[in-house]
Formats: sequence, C-alpha cells, structure tokens
Amino acid sequence: MSIFERSWVVGLGALGAAVLALGCGSGESAAPEAAPQETSKAKLPKPIDAVALQARAKAVFGTLPKEVPNPDNPFSEEKIKLGRMLYYDTRFSRANDISCNSCHPLDRYGADGEPTSPGHEGQRGERNSPTVYNAALHIAQFWDGRAATVEEQAKGPLTNPVEMAMASDEDVVARLKSIPGYSPLFHAAFGNGDGSDAVTLDNMAKAIGAFERKLMTPGAFDAFLAGDTSALTEPQLAGLKTFMDTGCITCHAGPAVGGGMFQKLGLVKPYGTSDPGRFAVTGNEADRGVFKVPSLRNVAQTAPYFHDGSIETLDQAIRIMAEHQLGVTLEPEQVASIRTFLTTLTGNVDPLYTAKPKLPKNGPAASKPNPS
Repeated sequence: MSIFERSWVVGLGALGAAVLALGCGSGESAAPEAAPQETSKAKLPKPIDAVALQARAKAVFGTLPKEVPNPDNPFSEEKIKLGRMLYYDTRFSRANDISCNSCHPLDRYGADGEPTSPGHEGQRGERNSPTVYNAALHIAQFWDGRAATVEEQAKGPLTNPVEMAMASDEDVVARLKSIPGYSPLFHAAFGNGDGSDAVTLDNMAKAIGAFERKLMTPGAFDAFLAGDTSALTEPQLAGLKTFMDTGCITCHAGPAVGGGMFQKLGLVKPYGTSDPGRFAVTGNEADRGVFKVPSLRNVAQTAPYFHDGSIETLDQAIRIMAEHQLGVTLEPEQVASIRTFLTTLTGNVDPLYTAKPKLPKNGPAASKPNPS
C-alpha cells in the first residue's frame, strides 16, 4: 500500500475503516474509532471534587450555631415565652395594629416581600425590612448598624413615628402595664424577689432578643458543611464553586454568609444612592453610602433586595453586586449557577418555636386603640 493510500484509509470515517479492515488487517481499524471517543471525553467538564470543596467552604463559612447566646441576657424558658408573645403583639404600636411580626413575618422567612414596610397610618420609611432569621449573628442591626444587638434593635421601631409610633418609652411601659396578663410573665422571666418592678422597656427588649437569638435556619448547605457531600447536587456544587471563585466570599462569609462587616455600596464602580448609610450614624465621611453586608441565608425567599428594596430579582442582585462590588461582568450561565447555589441557603424553620402564641387579654385601659 502506498503512502497516499494509507493516508486515505486513516482519513476515512468509522464505517469506511471497518470495511477496509477486511482487507488490510484488524490492527488498522482501531485507531480511527478511538480518536473521536477521546476527543468527546476531553470536552466534558471535570467533575467537582466535593470533598475538597467542602473543606474549602468549611474554612470560609464555619458552622451555623443553634443559638446565639448573649452573656448579658441569658436564656430561660420564661424569657423566651414572653419574648415570643411580645414579638407577635400589635398592642405596642400607637394604633394597636403593628407588631414585630408585621414587618418580619416568621411564616415568610422573616421578610414581608415589600420594598419598604407600611407603618403607622400606612407610612413607609426609606429602607427595606431585612429578615430577622439568623440576625443575631450579625455584627450589628439595621442597615446602618446603629443598634449593636437584637435587644437594642427591638426598642427602635416602638417609638419611630413612621413605624409603631408610640409617643415615648414611658408610653410603651404604660401600655404593657395596662395588660394584666403581662405582669406575672415579666416577673417570672425577670423578677428577683426584692419587690422591684420587672415590667420595664429594657426587659421587654431582652425578652424579644432572647426569642430572636434562637431563630436559626439550618438547611442543605449546613449538612454539606458538616460533611455530607451528597447534600448538594452537582449543579449546586458548581454554583458554590462559582460563588467562591468569583469573589463573593470577600463580603459574604461566616455562618450567616454575610452580616459580618460593613461595606460601601459601589466599592469598585459607583452605584448611585442618595442614602447616607452609616454616615448618618458615625458622621465619618468615609462611611457615606456604607451599609451592613446582608446575610444571604434564605435569600431566595426574601426579595426584594438591597437597602431600599429596589432590586426585584435574585439574578439582578447577583449581576449588580458582581459588577459594582467586584468589577466582574458575569455571563448568564454564571449568574444562574450562583443562584442555584444560593437556593441551598434556604433553611428549615421550626414551626413550633415560631407559632403565634395565645396573648394576654386586654385590661380596661387597653381595650381600644389610642387616638392616632
């Protein structure tokens, strides 16, 4: 066979090579069949090493705790029981119509789905109401971090004229004392036996805070971090890798997948917000447009997004964050991949712990809403 003839044989397809093999020997027929198979295998994406990815993720995110203790506000069953009641009770708003649960509904992953929440007489503030789940893990509370703890945060909305609009702290305490059933509950949770009055605003905030400190939502991602590499699907693993490789973990790290730092919105590319952010708290010009980084736990369930609730979809939020915070333009496939991972952060809510309790009945002084 000439050189030209051998080249012609090698260039034939699999069927032609098989026919020629009848006259040219079986040894020459195998190579043309094997080549396209090897090429096909080379184009397949490499499988993700789930064990290595789990170890890497564990180092970044750590472990979601079952609760977040506060040494200055130790847990007790009586305190948590009281806090659950206060969280759901609307009678500590001026018109008796708004509770903590109104803006942070526990049966909706702690978010009301509104860009900004309606308050007293339908007024709306300028900032989105973030979820209360896992919030006790955060570096501070509110978008601008003006409250250090969930206990301190619990006081804020009570006298805010746009939110619950109570006239004063003293007015809140008077309302508490006008409901006879609360006094024994406060004394069970905080009484020290010396006859002092346990019904105070600080104790109200401590009870709500104790309740909120157990609002943790573990899910599939936590099972993965704990070592169950089968807890996430292959697309979810790929999304986690994309999330980490893109640089999202620069801000969204730790057990809450965020919430652990403050950051300027528009770090590498100006975003354009008139909200002063943390500047309103510190007066430091460097804090203008700086906000607490939100937790991404349950993020697929808590739209809309950003401090003003202006971003409607998770895909939008992913693209904008990559562009303005990291200087990265993501392809649609990358956005979808990250979104797929973020769904694994939707956790489990304990329906017994979060169920609305039976509330103490009104006394004569609290039987009707105060004039607005």
